[in-house]
Amino acid sequence: MAPDPNRAGTSASANAAKDDAVTKKKVENEDLSDEDLALKQQLELYVERVQDPDQGLQKVALESMRQEIRTSTSSMTSVPKPLKFLRPHYGTLKTYYETMVESDLKKYLADILSVLALTMSAEGERESLKYRLLGSEGDIGSWGHEYVRNLAGEIAQEYTKRQSEEAPIDDLMELVQQIVAFHMKHNAEPEAVDLLMEVEDLDMLSGHVDKTNFKRTCLYLTSSARYLPGPDDMLVLDIAYSIYKQFEEYPNALQIALFMDNSQHVREVFTSCNDVLRKKQFCYMLARHGITFELDEEMVPDDEDRELLQEIINNSKLSEGYLTLARDIEVMEPKSPEDIYKAHLLDGRASAGASVDSARQNLAATFVNAFVNAGFGQDKLMTVPSDSSSSASSGNWLFKNKEHGKTSAAASLGMILLWDVDSGLAQIDKYFHSNDNHVIAGALLGVGIVNCSIKNDCDPAMALLGDYIDKEDTSIRIGAIMGLGIAYAGSQNEQLREKLTGVLNDSKASLEVLAFAAISLGLIYVGSCNEEIAQAIIYTLMDRSESELGEPLTRLLPLGLGLLYLGKQDSVEATAEVSKTFNEKIRKYCDMTLLSCAYAGTGNVLKVQNLLGHCSQHLDKGETHQGPAVLGIAMVAMAEELGLEMAIRSLEHLLQYGEQNIRRAVPLALGLLCISNPKVNVMDTLSRLSHDTDSEVAMAAVISLGLIGAGTNNARIAGMLRNLSSYYYKDTSLLFCVRIAQGLVHLGKGLLTLNPYHSDRFLLSPTALAGLITMLHACLDMKAIVLGKYHYVLYFLVLAMQPRMLLTVDENLKPLSVPVRVGQAVDVVGQAGRPKTITGFQTHSTPVLLAAGDRAELATEKYIPLSPILEGFVILKENPDYREE
Repeated sequence: MAPDPNRAGTSASANAAKDDAVTKKKVENEDLSDEDLALKQQLELYVERVQDPDQGLQKVALESMRQEIRTSTSSMTSVPKPLKFLRPHYGTLKTYYETMVESDLKKYLADILSVLALTMSAEGERESLKYRLLGSEGDIGSWGHEYVRNLAGEIAQEYTKRQSEEAPIDDLMELVQQIVAFHMKHNAEPEAVDLLMEVEDLDMLSGHVDKTNFKRTCLYLTSSARYLPGPDDMLVLDIAYSIYKQFEEYPNALQIALFMDNSQHVREVFTSCNDVLRKKQFCYMLARHGITFELDEEMVPDDEDRELLQEIINNSKLSEGYLTLARDIEVMEPKSPEDIYKAHLLDGRASAGASVDSARQNLAATFVNAFVNAGFGQDKLMTVPSDSSSSASSGNWLFKNKEHGKTSAAASLGMILLWDVDSGLAQIDKYFHSNDNHVIAGALLGVGIVNCSIKNDCDPAMALLGDYIDKEDTSIRIGAIMGLGIAYAGSQNEQLREKLTGVLNDSKASLEVLAFAAISLGLIYVGSCNEEIAQAIIYTLMDRSESELGEPLTRLLPLGLGLLYLGKQDSVEATAEVSKTFNEKIRKYCDMTLLSCAYAGTGNVLKVQNLLGHCSQHLDKGETHQGPAVLGIAMVAMAEELGLEMAIRSLEHLLQYGEQNIRRAVPLALGLLCISNPKVNVMDTLSRLSHDTDSEVAMAAVISLGLIGAGTNNARIAGMLRNLSSYYYKDTSLLFCVRIAQGLVHLGKGLLTLNPYHSDRFLLSPTALAGLITMLHACLDMKAIVLGKYHYVLYFLVLAMQPRMLLTVDENLKPLSVPVRVGQAVDVVGQAGRPKTITGFQTHSTPVLLAAGDRAELATEKYIPLSPILEGFVILKENPDYREE
């Protein structure tokens, strides 16, 4: 294309350029078709006419030029012809513009220059915007889409520049108004939102959203909030919340309120919606999220309705729904540990070793039995029907375990009767009359487990366990304290706070009791930032002697403190400052734990880098703080898919370069990142590590294989674990871990998940994450805690157990079978049109199981779901417009 003569520096080069231009012009003219040539000459004529002194001619020329440009900007596959031919004259017109007097014509020319600047202006000059602001107040959309997008980009740069110079921005904002209106009309919601984020004025959105585009706008807002630094992310979510409320899309508004952990917003959703049926659906959502929430008259005026809704929030229907699913899938038949081990598939040597009836093997079988039959209410070891012949069998199994093993055995009954409070308490009751303290401790823990995530007006757990907290015997105290922690997780119960802080201040209490009291307080007040509890735990930590700080269970004290700040980001800073004054043995450990808990599930990149920095140091053997730092990377990065993939790669590096104490934590971190979601690459890494020469690394890897396959019945992992069980048949510790992992893979016969994320991976249940973290922190010291006498910490996993089901119910909350399509979820944020949200689907009738990354949609028009996300309990109402074919 001809170089611009007006830009050449000296006359010599100008002449050379002119000669070039002439020869080039000849060549160009020969290439052009007749039409193009005519257009080109026409345009050159207009350019000359524009510089004519006669204003009439000028006006006609500008009008014609404008017409030509406008008609050609419709398609943007190539540079439009008029813009291409006018490029050489851009400089000429610019210089002429400067000489013109102020008039409408001058503004007209400015408009045209603004469009020409689209292809001509130098990088960073922002000429298009400059001339736009000088031009006439016309409709910008008529110049075409590309022009508007280009302007938006220049506005963003100009805005930043003016902000730093503190110059006025009113003229820019008027333009922004026009551009946003244009984008919203033309289905380019993401671009409108991006522009408003750049100019920090998202409030303008609410004026431009309407029924047709609000869903896409809000979807983009909520997805982008993940990648914004605080406090911007909360502002963005707030706007999405108010838009959803404005269009009465209450379930979505409720989800955002839960994501922001804003109980005020949750109340607003209840008060603004008048439909009791929809409120029932909200209650199911609250119950799934696992928060304690009290309805009052303002939210639900009618007493009967309120009682029913409160029952749903209290999760009292969970057991019923879960068993409906089990019957439908036909897995009610209880399974024994042998059914899981499948020893007959292995060659001779392993099965020979298994015939020995060792206490360790029986303990493993206890856990496997509890995990596999969780929530089914019947099994083959603990709940054998009491006929005259087998009346002693339930007692028999209990006494096949040694001392502290009996605690886990008695508690396993709670796991089998999970969520079924009435029959659970009735069956556990017999153990309270035992004269063995370990059995009583197990019964106390079992009561806590049965009540996990179920709230009850008459507080049975408090009534039964409250008096045992202050008993003499250590194991009984631990059973009661841990039971209360599991039963009341997330409830912020005042009465318990007084009781348990009392235990922390008790000078006679042993270290193990203090550790469990701290964890239970952390669970009950998870994410509450409660100052008084924080103080109590801090004092407890400060009072410990050197030797006590070296004990394995001491690591649970900082964790209890961290759970108070779970996901609360900056609120942890004051406490983190105090922790810097601790004994240097535990100071760094505490620091890492607090940091990782406070930023858990936020996806904060800076914190991940910070934690990686701590992991890169090569330290002496005695340091323990790198373990929680490695787990912290997983806790922070699990928030969204991209960060998760990157974290997996970073952890691979740590495996290659890290010291032993880091390598021991890496498998656990991988287990947390892919929990109940067996990704092949992670499965292979863990399989490799499960044969590691360091037995602690191998144990962590085996447990993590169980975690990533938890509740999936994944055949490949099950096969790996079977082979490991024959490989390690002589090593009792590792064999124990293999058994636990086998139990986890078949968790609830494949109906449960441990994933703390739900509602399309949007919401993170704080109590579920807290339970997982507690169990993983205990696994950082396998030998002393899980393989020692505190194996019952594995029961903290119950906090994260949820049925991975979709159960559709009718308006009377009775199960209703409808066809649904289940397939892999597709991310459709910001895509044009109405893209499909799932791919590779199969059609089933509900209730159905949802694997990790699956999404369901109704395959019938007959019903309308009251929740936008089909997971858990979904109420369907009949579609009034439906006509039978």
